[in-house]
Amino acid sequence: MTLVEPDSADRPYSVSWYERLKSQLGEVGCRNLGIYAIPEQSVLSVVIPVYNERETIRTILAKVKSVPIRKEIVLVDDFSRDGTTDILKQIASEEAANPDPWNRVLVVHHEVNKGKGAACKTGFSKTSGDYVLIQDADLEYDPSDYPRLLRPLVEGRADVVFGSRFLGDQEHRVLYYWHYLGNTVLTTLSNCFTNLNLTDMETCYKVFSREAINSIWPTLKQNRFGIEPELTAKVARRRYRIYELSVSYDGRTYDQGKKIGWKDGVQALWCIVRYWWAD
Repeated sequence: MTLVEPDSADRPYSVSWYERLKSQLGEVGCRNLGIYAIPEQSVLSVVIPVYNERETIRTILAKVKSVPIRKEIVLVDDFSRDGTTDILKQIASEEAANPDPWNRVLVVHHEVNKGKGAACKTGFSKTSGDYVLIQDADLEYDPSDYPRLLRPLVEGRADVVFGSRFLGDQEHRVLYYWHYLGNTVLTTLSNCFTNLNLTDMETCYKVFSREAINSIWPTLKQNRFGIEPELTAKVARRRYRIYELSVSYDGRTYDQGKKIGWKDGVQALWCIVRYWWAD
């Protein structure tokens, strides 16, 4: 089958779209509004760890696909037990029957439950894009933030970008104080060991250049939520250029399926020290 490329004349973030707006708003106006061009052939790899997300998986996939950037989307099913696996098999069949040149979808299955970190590692190993981003399978993080997160990478100013829930200029749902306090403590301790000044080390949204992710992912060891401090420590150890941008956040309650708990916080503490000491 021959795939027909979509008309990109007015596609947001295309070169022609940017040049048209720059002629009207000027370069300074475009920069202030976050308007810039993403090269046509650039590919964003989106790694989505999935575990028991039958209620949200199709919605989040549609949101990711709607972002006007060429993407490859790697869905890693971590041995779901709620029917998500069957949905992902349906998605794989649908994508094979109707491939989209702007959204290549790959579905991978774990034969046993291993954890988010293991799913991320599997996903990283399957990517080939210029940039690699982690996306949770629930609806807490909004893919419409992708263009903002990518800009420092596309412009060659950053190697890694963190999306912060706490910088303050994006909306976020108000939920658990103790989760917020725990995140603040973990981020502060991580900063003490890495000498970074992040506001949200535990964020899902971490975006990597191809060079950065190729250096890091083969060394990853954590299979659960310890992947977050491990990634942060290894980014710092390699002295990559890091930017942090605010993102919106619509947090879930435990009744809605939130999975992280206090044991993961204890593991994160151990990981902060462990990966400061050695790679």
